[in-house]
Amino acid sequence: MAAVIHTSVLRASGSLFGLAYGDALGKPTEFLTVAEIERRYGPTGPRELSGEPALVTDDTQMALAVGWALHEAPSLTPEAVEPLLRARFLAWAISPDNNRAPGMTCLRACAELSRGLRWQDATVVGSKGCGANMRVTPVGLLDVDLDTLAGLAQLQAGLTHGHPTGLAASELTAYAVRALRGGAALPELPAVLTERALAQRLVYREQWLGDLWRRAGARTPEAFIAQGWDECLAVLRRLTNALGQPGDSGDPCRVTGEGWVAEEALATALLCAVRHADDPVAALARGATTAGDSDSIAALAGAFVGAAVGMAAWPSGWVDRIEYADQLAALGAAWD
Repeated sequence: MAAVIHTSVLRASGSLFGLAYGDALGKPTEFLTVAEIERRYGPTGPRELSGEPALVTDDTQMALAVGWALHEAPSLTPEAVEPLLRARFLAWAISPDNNRAPGMTCLRACAELSRGLRWQDATVVGSKGCGANMRVTPVGLLDVDLDTLAGLAQLQAGLTHGHPTGLAASELTAYAVRALRGGAALPELPAVLTERALAQRLVYREQWLGDLWRRAGARTPEAFIAQGWDECLAVLRRLTNALGQPGDSGDPCRVTGEGWVAEEALATALLCAVRHADDPVAALARGATTAGDSDSIAALAGAFVGAAVGMAAWPSGWVDRIEYADQLAALGAAWD
């Protein structure tokens, strides 16, 4: 069944489809060098969807898992949302479609969750991989207060990635989507996110995280979470410095990191999105033309640009060509 999308503004739909489009463009380039990508696609990188449908990776699959858990929750509290996230993640883990080079942290944590452990005991407490925030976009599309947004973003990350930087970067990613959907301009985002990180640096959300900090062996809850915010602040400084330089030559990963870890995926995706705010497809192609985690970088770039511009950002012919189009359309319609 074809997805039905009317492209007025539709920022929620634009963000979800943008994530999937970037994921699909970055899927075949993820483990290639920049030189290999440019030989295959030309100097501008991949700008056309390939395949019928164009396949995505675990990034979009898990974003949909988060999205449906939030959509089905009777209330947006940790008690209501955690069991739904757990069920969706476990369904993803055993799905035959989970054959897109899924992250080992997610698989390992899901194996522990399937044993019925508390999530604080199941999570991979030392991992800050980008799996924490590649899937958080739906949280940023909800009409909730900022404390709930922060708690939801950190909870969905924490089920698999227990490192404080995974938690903080996930909150910043959701906050960025929310800010852009609310009308913030892409070039404003580094300053907006820096201000948020400074304000949240010592805020440990015990209602949502429980005793996770003890599992990490931290001295105090505040010391635990501050490490994550400090690592995010460091990469935001690198992002701000990079955007102060002219031009857009070379691999963006050289300045803000390869994106395998959460804070670098956020920063490098934002670098691509801000540099190409006036050409959304170029933002995706830039994210997909890296020596790093190209699918996750391009996916987050797409989520950011789509939240800022809406469905009009994307070629109209793509909407029925992307895998999971009907699910993306249904969630987008619910939140638009």
